[in-house]
Amino acid sequence: MKLADLLRLDRTIKVIGFDDAPFSRGSGTPVSIAGIVCGGTRFDGMVWGKVSPDGLDATAAICQLLIGGKFLPQLHLVLLDGIAFGGFNIVDLPELASRLQIPCVAVMRRPPDLAAVEKAIRYFPDAEYRLELLRRAGKIHVFEPFFFQVCGEDPEVIAAVLRRLTDNGKVPEALRLAHLIGAAVITGVSSSSA
Repeated sequence: MKLADLLRLDRTIKVIGFDDAPFSRGSGTPVSIAGIVCGGTRFDGMVWGKVSPDGLDATAAICQLLIGGKFLPQLHLVLLDGIAFGGFNIVDLPELASRLQIPCVAVMRRPPDLAAVEKAIRYFPDAEYRLELLRRAGKIHVFEPFFFQVCGEDPEVIAAVLRRLTDNGKVPEALRLAHLIGAAVITGVSSSSA
């Protein structure tokens, strides 16, 4: 069922939210990512994986956690906390949406400083490829309090869905929980800022 229909019929929207856990920059150690499944704002399950710091495997890692697993057939939407994990391991948003066959959304807490991001990426030998991944993610849509990029769905529909998936504040519950649980698993205590 399409997201617009789920909204109109007031049905539960099943979503997974991914965030990376705290990591030491420059250590080369794989970065953990938490994927929290929620029915609306209710916790329903979890996946846990790893990506390379500043690598190029984030898209594949998320696909590996979902394709063939029990959660993907239940999901209506994938949320990412930003477009990159473990530093500059940038997700190929259209590729992710295509492989999973559901809409994928990169949610940001505030508009990014694109000039600063591009400057940092220029230090990578494959900078042009990483910049292309950023471009492929598309326009940053602003529907206060949300900032996001989306592949596979209309931005107005996504804005309404994000409101439905957020208890309070401006972070959908699945992403808030992914942030808190990722921090708790790695550091022993959940972070205060989610």
